[in-house]
Amino acid sequence: MPRLFLLLGALSAAISVAAGAFGAHALRARLEPSQLVTFETAARYQMYHALALLLVAALAERAGPRAETAGWLFVAGTLFFSGSLYALVLTGTRWLGAITPIGGVCFIAGWVLLAWSAMRPVGR
Repeated sequence: MPRLFLLLGALSAAISVAAGAFGAHALRARLEPSQLVTFETAARYQMYHALALLLVAALAERAGPRAETAGWLFVAGTLFFSGSLYALVLTGTRWLGAITPIGGVCFIAGWVLLAWSAMRPVGR
């Protein structure tokens, strides 16, 4: 599983950089400033959680199944949070904003679970 999180984290980081560049160059002239801020927020949070996936990959064997679950929550959070914001800005479909908080909850739960994996020995 650590290799999968390493792969997902690295790919997510690459996508985040590409999205940031796309936003800064291709979308700057086409979007309202508030839309650009939303797009940049999606890319920034995707990068934070790509790095979190790399952390999970490094810790997974020592931290146990809670860390693995945290990794999957970071993946889900990226899809729901960043994915919904990208789609909202690119399509103008406003109801997608209702999905974004689900991703935020996944991110928070992932970080709490990762902290819990550090505080409680595996198997308890």
